[in-house]
Amino acid sequence: MGALSEGLIQVLIPAAALLGIGFAFLQWVLVSGVKVSGYADDESQENNLIESGHEEGFEDFEVVAKCAEIQKAISVGATSFLFTQYKYLVVFMGAFGAVIFLFLGSVKSFSTKSEPCTYNKGQMCKPALANAIFSTIAFFLGALTSVLSGFLGMKIATYANARTSLEARKGIGKAFTIAFRSGAVMGFLLAANGLLVLYASINLFKLYYGDDWEGLYESITGYGLGGSSMALFGRVGGGIYTKAADVGADLVGKIEKNIPEDDPRNPAVIADNVGDNVGDIAGMGSDLFGSYAESTCAALFVASISSFGFTHNYAAMSYPLLISSMGIVICLITTLFATDLVEVKKVSEIEPSLKRQLLISTVLMTAGAALVSFVALPSKFTLYDFGNDKVVKNWHLFFCVVTGLWAGLVIGYTTEYYTSNAYSPVQDVADSCRTGAATNVIFGLALGYKSVIVPIFSIALSIYVSFRLAAMYGIAMAALGMLSTIATGLAIDAYGPISDNAGGIAEMAGMSHEVRERTDALDAAGNTTAAIGKGFAIGSAALVSLALFGAFVSRAGIETVNVMNPKVFIGLIVGAMLPYWFSAMTMKSVGSAALKMVEEVRRQFNSIPGLMEGRTKPDYANCVKISTDASLREMIPPGALVLVTPLIAGTFFGVETLAGLLAGSLVSGVQVAISASNTGGAWDNAKKYIEAGASEHAKALGPKGSEAHKAAVIGDTVGDPLKDTSGPSLNILIKLMAVEALVFAPFFAAHGGLIFKHI
Repeated sequence: MGALSEGLIQVLIPAAALLGIGFAFLQWVLVSGVKVSGYADDESQENNLIESGHEEGFEDFEVVAKCAEIQKAISVGATSFLFTQYKYLVVFMGAFGAVIFLFLGSVKSFSTKSEPCTYNKGQMCKPALANAIFSTIAFFLGALTSVLSGFLGMKIATYANARTSLEARKGIGKAFTIAFRSGAVMGFLLAANGLLVLYASINLFKLYYGDDWEGLYESITGYGLGGSSMALFGRVGGGIYTKAADVGADLVGKIEKNIPEDDPRNPAVIADNVGDNVGDIAGMGSDLFGSYAESTCAALFVASISSFGFTHNYAAMSYPLLISSMGIVICLITTLFATDLVEVKKVSEIEPSLKRQLLISTVLMTAGAALVSFVALPSKFTLYDFGNDKVVKNWHLFFCVVTGLWAGLVIGYTTEYYTSNAYSPVQDVADSCRTGAATNVIFGLALGYKSVIVPIFSIALSIYVSFRLAAMYGIAMAALGMLSTIATGLAIDAYGPISDNAGGIAEMAGMSHEVRERTDALDAAGNTTAAIGKGFAIGSAALVSLALFGAFVSRAGIETVNVMNPKVFIGLIVGAMLPYWFSAMTMKSVGSAALKMVEEVRRQFNSIPGLMEGRTKPDYANCVKISTDASLREMIPPGALVLVTPLIAGTFFGVETLAGLLAGSLVSGVQVAISASNTGGAWDNAKKYIEAGASEHAKALGPKGSEAHKAAVIGDTVGDPLKDTSGPSLNILIKLMAVEALVFAPFFAAHGGLIFKHI
């Protein structure tokens, strides 16, 4: 037995979660120390600004007032969009919850009798109806936590954006600290909430299930399904919203009218800044929460049908939750390095400081994982391995967690190499702009395809190592290892959109050129960290999905998935096609919404007198409405594709075809997602490289408005839907189909394959 008692674990897990929430609150208090209020006659406000003694004299109360006004517009826009989206999602949750209940309840035709366990032979387990009820409850809990994660993140980001702009007047270090602290609020809230709700659900479900751990953890998988289904709509809806506005604003503003990015004369500029918050923050928050919930659910499910579950070893069973708890503590220490222990003083220190976060958290977590593995796990135990029992030692699981953890770091660093303008790949793309947009597009696509190589090898290596050491449980733990530093990963990820917004606010409020340069530097680093965040999300999605796939194959009672079997092969080839179909839908949605946006922005420039000269204000609200309507309308078909496909495959073609479908979508989805995200990130930073003109090479290509710069803007615009809509949504497609197949596995195993039964 491990050295931890059940009572101690019951204290440690919620304590770590509450510590995370407390730390998030502390960071929030520090961020709110920067005052933003729009009253120039308020004496305390005057003193505030005078005390802060920034370089630009004291006459700029109107700048502060303007910042407050813009921040309010962005916050109101984001909140109203999310509320409208949630109205749709409540209807979906109700309907899908009913589907889960009916499908799972009908497995044993709604009987309330206890039945023999599926795995732990000779024991009696709770009825299938209980599984239906509790899976549905877990689904609702996961969905609510996911929505809450996204919403809180958006609230914090819209609270922090103007504060970052105001701090940028005092210097780069101050602005960086505010943006990073705000990102940390979101990271810690999300990691802690996810852990706390899951922990509470397990304890509540236990009141009914008692010793039936198999049934308990099977119904908990609904939590992952709820988390990811909300994330899918959040990511797709938010992605369409933000990119319609972004593409519309760029095409008319930069290319046709030659006005700078985020110029207040551009009617789409508020919609663009709202979009950063609903897509990159709320969408990303829900997405990573979904990964986290699913990898934990997959690990718990596989453990419950292994010796941990049969011998009711509570400490070993809680291993995944203990790893996440340790992760929160480690990330807390790591965050102090960025905000308190080492101060950023120059622009050139921003990116290294963010990269250091990844490295420090990975190194510390390696030690943390070792501690948890040796304290919580017995020295030797057996794990379920497709019908056999595999003997595993506790250090095997330590290696599983660590391979996932370090694979995450490799993916993060590779992504950074391909998307940061400090390295040659992006500089080559920028250089290709000399001969126009076509060569830029060719170079950018090639870069994206090439950037897939190293991440795939590192994912492959961690799959092989963890599977050899601890079968399917090992893969689930590798995924959890990659996500154990989620609080830090999210902090550096949320930092990106916050800095992007800060730049927009600085431009719109008419702050000096110097301030705008600082926010641009923060934003360029933010682009890279956002790409790293997406790399993490995609890499972990691949591992999570494989772990869920293994759990599904076990639950559906498939002995082996044989590729030479035509039933499996047709699933495989159709599954590989799904990411393309899904990307086609999302890209076209962005295209058609952007088309409407371009027409509206042109209409306003042509019909509102004095707009170009800055004498009158544009009609921002109309553009916000176009984005909102388009995203709510267009998020439904891609969402339906992902959710309905496994149900159709399982019900009509059976579990083997569904297994093929999951494998196919996993294998092709990962490649498409990584290349799309990195291509878009590289084009964006190639444009920023030319605009910043920091080196001789960049100066030769610039300035803004040169032919090379226009070619770079076109590349960036093409890359927008790739990096912020299709790419990041694909990782949800992979995971969501797998977790859905797992939740519905009892039904498919009992009643699936209607067509093939008769052929």
